[in-house]
Amino acid sequence: MNSTGVKSHIVNWLEGYIKESKTKGFVIGISGGIDSAVTSTLAAETGYPLICLEMPIYQSDKEVGRAQQHIDFLKKNYPNVSPVKTELTGVFDSFIAAMPDVDNEEDRKMSLVNTRARLRMTTLYYFAAINNYLVLGTGNKVEDFGVGFYTKYGDGSVDISPIADLVKTEVYSLGKELNVINDILIAPPTDGLWGDDRTDEDQIGASYPELEWAMQIAEQANIDFTLFTQRQQEVFEIYTRLNTINQHKMQAIPVCKIPAELR
Repeated sequence: MNSTGVKSHIVNWLEGYIKESKTKGFVIGISGGIDSAVTSTLAAETGYPLICLEMPIYQSDKEVGRAQQHIDFLKKNYPNVSPVKTELTGVFDSFIAAMPDVDNEEDRKMSLVNTRARLRMTTLYYFAAINNYLVLGTGNKVEDFGVGFYTKYGDGSVDISPIADLVKTEVYSLGKELNVINDILIAPPTDGLWGDDRTDEDQIGASYPELEWAMQIAEQANIDFTLFTQRQQEVFEIYTRLNTINQHKMQAIPVCKIPAELR
């Protein structure tokens, strides 16, 4: 990949979009991961105002530390960057206290994991609305269009997606081009929604390079499964299953069309 060319292309695209939309700047959530680091640096490159939001909810010290290091890097190099930290742990606890008890504890845990992402989305749009800014998406191609690894109406709710046509390995290449700090470049990808050390690979069951391979294979017309190793079969099954069950995230909201004769 021509990382220098891709960087310029995305920065120009962001500049063009903000001019056309008549908005004034960008807002983004900083997680301490590679996707938000790359996206925020690209936005900072435009010269337009950029609010970098930290929104911890029982966040690990490692994630908080990487996020702060990245924001310090941005502040040092881009005068248009404004950091804001909004502690959402208390809001999250209040939400939990207001909810009734449920029988299925596993379903409850997953619902609360997604609630974290939706609380952050609400916070991002609060700052976007009062400043007339755009909310930047940080999803990459594998997450957004491959396995649907994001929260519907959480981190999946954004105004624009600068890196959604890049697979994860390309995002890392772009991160090196943008001089993203090494601690982020070497950190295992995680969604940071569980309050522990589990990685994306732990949750999905496959690494991003493996998923990128499966995504490429799935786009082929004729697939010869006999050529797959046992691990490749496992990865392709993981990819296919997640791609199928998460189509509701990737497709437009179904609308019930009323026949003309019923109007």
